[in-house]
Amino acid sequence: MSNVTGSAKRLLVGRALSSEQMGETLLPKRIALPVFASDALSSNAYATQEILLVLALGGATMYAYAPWVAALVILVYLVVVLSYRQNVYAYPSGGGDYEVVTTNLGPKAGVFVASALLVDYVLTVAVSIAAAVANLASAYPVIEEHKTQWAVGFIVLITLMNLRGVRESGLAFAIPTYGFMAGIFFMLGSALWQISRGEVLRAESADWQVVPEPGYVGLTTIALVYLIARAFSSGTTALTGIEAIANGVPAFRKPKSRNAAVTLAMLGGIAMTMFAGITWLALYTKVQVTEFDEDLLGLPDGQAQKTVIAQIAGAVFGDGTFWFLYISFATALILALAANTAFNGFPVLGSILARDGYLPRQLHTRGDRLAFSNGILVLASLAILLVIIYQAEVTNLIQLYILGVFVSFTLSQLGMIRHWNRNMRAGVSASEKRRMMTSRTINAIGFVMTGSVLVIVLLTKFTHGAYIVVVAMPLIYLLMQSIRKHYDTVSLELAAGDNEQVTLPARVHAVVLVSKVHKPTLRALAFARATRPSTLEAVTVDVDTDSTERLSAEWDRRQLPVPLRVLESPYREVTRPILDHVKNLRRSSPRDLVIVYVPEYVVGHWWEQLLHNQSALRLKSRLLFLPGVMVCAVPWQLMSSELVADRPDPLGPGSVRRGEPTAEIQEAVVAAEIDAEDGVAGRRG
Repeated sequence: MSNVTGSAKRLLVGRALSSEQMGETLLPKRIALPVFASDALSSNAYATQEILLVLALGGATMYAYAPWVAALVILVYLVVVLSYRQNVYAYPSGGGDYEVVTTNLGPKAGVFVASALLVDYVLTVAVSIAAAVANLASAYPVIEEHKTQWAVGFIVLITLMNLRGVRESGLAFAIPTYGFMAGIFFMLGSALWQISRGEVLRAESADWQVVPEPGYVGLTTIALVYLIARAFSSGTTALTGIEAIANGVPAFRKPKSRNAAVTLAMLGGIAMTMFAGITWLALYTKVQVTEFDEDLLGLPDGQAQKTVIAQIAGAVFGDGTFWFLYISFATALILALAANTAFNGFPVLGSILARDGYLPRQLHTRGDRLAFSNGILVLASLAILLVIIYQAEVTNLIQLYILGVFVSFTLSQLGMIRHWNRNMRAGVSASEKRRMMTSRTINAIGFVMTGSVLVIVLLTKFTHGAYIVVVAMPLIYLLMQSIRKHYDTVSLELAAGDNEQVTLPARVHAVVLVSKVHKPTLRALAFARATRPSTLEAVTVDVDTDSTERLSAEWDRRQLPVPLRVLESPYREVTRPILDHVKNLRRSSPRDLVIVYVPEYVVGHWWEQLLHNQSALRLKSRLLFLPGVMVCAVPWQLMSSELVADRPDPLGPGSVRRGEPTAEIQEAVVAAEIDAEDGVAGRRG
């Protein structure tokens, strides 16, 4: 079984990498940009659409406010980019918002930010993949009927790519990301060229009659402000992914902080240029999107509304043309790969939290491809669950989005303000102090802006699904605090005091479990005798009188030098009589140690494992809870396991097979067995 799974693992994720090859996984800026910025860049595929979708609730006339909403989104975006450049230089270790907040606002605030980020990473994957499928469905409507399955398939594919390691996934993501950027800028350039020649560009939805929905007719000033604020909060989805670079600084080549800051600046310039261009072109071509049912819009059966990007591409290039299909596929691909930002951020953050004791320790270590494999698998599982629950509907998933991002944005900026205040109080040169004051000012502006957006998002999205995130974040926070409490309690119990001494047991009682006289039993007896215990006995449970009598007769015939004790079991139970016997040994001599030797078969196939060792497994799991009792499994390798051992190791050269006895142990076993045979022969004589 291990050979099969090992070979499959190598096929899927590639050969194992040693720790010395860590440097090979570091990223240059040209690869880091698509790896860490794909989420932020791909947000342009739905940020404009979400603004128009909300404004359409008040009717087509509300689109007049879209340029102002987009301008405010761009302003917030640029301020956040400038703010996070300060984070990159001040905290280059990769902890990102979690490290900033923990250091400056305390561990509890840090864990709360971490809970927000974990939620947002999961939503990033779900929203990006759902949007990717929606864009594919715009080009091929048949996909709409199976969009949930397509979304799950995309997540599985990206998971496998990330399990191969960050550098290889970065190379795979570079071409699609740059292809998307080139496609969008080519579309904008083509539109400008056609407009300059006097051509009219109109989207297929330009002639729709979008009227206010019930409840949005004759809006009061307060209702109008609320609707615009809600459109703005939806548009701020364009900001998702900015924090990924701050969290991923360790993955950059040296100088890490400078390269990360440059990449962040490139991201801000490219992303906001694309967002402004798409919003302008959507309004110019009179794109309209609504929450109306497709039946009310008169669309063919099974066909959904096209996305804003697809409608713009249709207006510029024409539906079904090469460039229309190129834009649709490039957008779908970048959205699918945008999830890679979360696949880089979530495992790293999970590793840091596991290191600090807030998540299970299995998330802390890297896999044999130097990727945090367990974190990648946890993220993929949670994202798939969300996609299935919400049927890959972008509009429904987007309501859960962005809240966690702005919680981390806001607390991070507050933490940076305290960071600069503390450093300036420590005493620095005049030039250094001026630089810190500039950085503090940038972070202060960022704090005010992101805090204001957080309030707007909370007020406008709470009843539309954000309440789920409001509930989930505190629950995750409490879970992480409980995990930390557990680890602290265990550490306290295991800690050895300064005067702690190694106390030897008064005596050692060895108990060998016996079901029949065969080679595994003889080996277990040899092991037990080789340890020279104070007392040694073999124990069997009488669940079948005839079998027990045959066992006793065979024991006497062989004249084995170990007394055989038969435990009564009127209800034919094996585990309980043995537990009671061991407890009695401990009760009579509490300072003594009891070692229970359990003969086991080692098999080579998973289905064979189902046929053997089940009773031993149950018994061992119960014995482990008894203080002063040790359990020693004595393996006997069957022929099927020897065949597996002779095959080439699927984990590669130099790997050590778990559970395989070393040459020294094998020699000791042979010596013990010889000693046991000598004892038997002497008694027979």
